[in-house]
Amino acid sequence: MSVLNLGSPLRWGILSSGAISHDWATAFHDYLSPNEHEIVGVAARNKDSAQKFAKEHNIPKVFDSYEALTKSDDIDVVYIGAVHPVHITLGKLALDNGKHVLCEKPLCVNTRETKELIEYARERKLFLMEAYWSRFFPAYEQLREELQKGTIGDVYQVTAGIGVKFDENWRISNKELCAGSVLDIGSYPVQLASQVFGGERPYKIVAAGHLNEYEIDESSSATLLYSNGRTASLSTHCKVEFPNEAFIIGTKGIIKLGPLFWAPTQLTTPTKTYEYQHPKPSKKLFFLNSEGLAFQCVEVRRCIMNGLLESSIVSHEESIVMAEMREGIRKELGVFYPQDAI
Repeated sequence: MSVLNLGSPLRWGILSSGAISHDWATAFHDYLSPNEHEIVGVAARNKDSAQKFAKEHNIPKVFDSYEALTKSDDIDVVYIGAVHPVHITLGKLALDNGKHVLCEKPLCVNTRETKELIEYARERKLFLMEAYWSRFFPAYEQLREELQKGTIGDVYQVTAGIGVKFDENWRISNKELCAGSVLDIGSYPVQLASQVFGGERPYKIVAAGHLNEYEIDESSSATLLYSNGRTASLSTHCKVEFPNEAFIIGTKGIIKLGPLFWAPTQLTTPTKTYEYQHPKPSKKLFFLNSEGLAFQCVEVRRCIMNGLLESSIVSHEESIVMAEMREGIRKELGVFYPQDAI
């Protein structure tokens, strides 16, 4: 593991050159100070793809393999933007070579893998965070403040639904890639419920949904029961567009996040509406409001520079709880992946 100088930029490597990595790198260069962050290199399964990616994003080095990147002494931390079935493999590879890790959500396919990767990072005394970028948007910072102040009293209900039309066929057809609405986009309503209810485990999950001919969920509707009469109603859909708003309901009123509650520019309380301007992207992005992907990197640097192994905003324990929530919903639907059989 390299020794970090507080006055030097945090040196990043990117594993994968796909769509989310493109948006992340664009946001990175548009928003972050080069005095605090720099992208040193990229690696992908296909080197030609990595070379094209490096040229587009002005990244100085293309590595021949994922392993070569993680072994470089010029890199402090890696961003994993690959498909989620390989998160555990790439995460372990980076950790084995002394690199801190920011890994796209879901951190792993199921609870078993999630616990395994977290323990792997802890044993090596390296930072690991699931890339729940939503948590670092200004609107989410305001949400945490409003909840702490008790603006809407005692919160009893969270209602959140995400519906987007999947353009890529593999996202609803390839079980080997762990396709499906719950594991793909379901992370967003799950993380919101967990945020509002303080990372508590729901004591009961009831869910139903529609599976396609590949036994993959195209939609889901879940009710999660918490202590003291609290409930979360969460839904996903990959064939139709939802309003994509979320509501946190308490004894003194309602807080609304959204539209795009997972990447919001607006939060409304009973007395005020907060609106936020995000950096304008310099390149065309694949995902809505993904210029906000850079916000989480500020927290990664803060944690690493302070010798922390996890962030309190997305803690290891909460990543495990959220993995349990996703897995609980999936099993209620009857969706199982090869990793679940191990």
